[in-house]
Amino acid sequence: MQRSQQTGLVIMIVSAFTLVVFVWAMLKRSYMAVALPVMSALAVVSGLAFWIGWTLYAGEEDDDEDGDEEEPITV
Repeated sequence: MQRSQQTGLVIMIVSAFTLVVFVWAMLKRSYMAVALPVMSALAVVSGLAFWIGWTLYAGEEDDDEDGDEEEPITV
């Protein structure tokens, strides 16, 4: 597993955990007037973070480690 895949996995786990903790805390107290708009914003941000993490995790590995090699140009 490459470093970018590990980073993506961590981002997905943290975003899901944050949303679950917020929902749990919201249900524990009755602050719905404040919690619903905040939860909507948090859900959008967590969704975007999860999507970025998924993109990093599911990305293809780059076999070219040097990055300096170019293909010869033929005319």
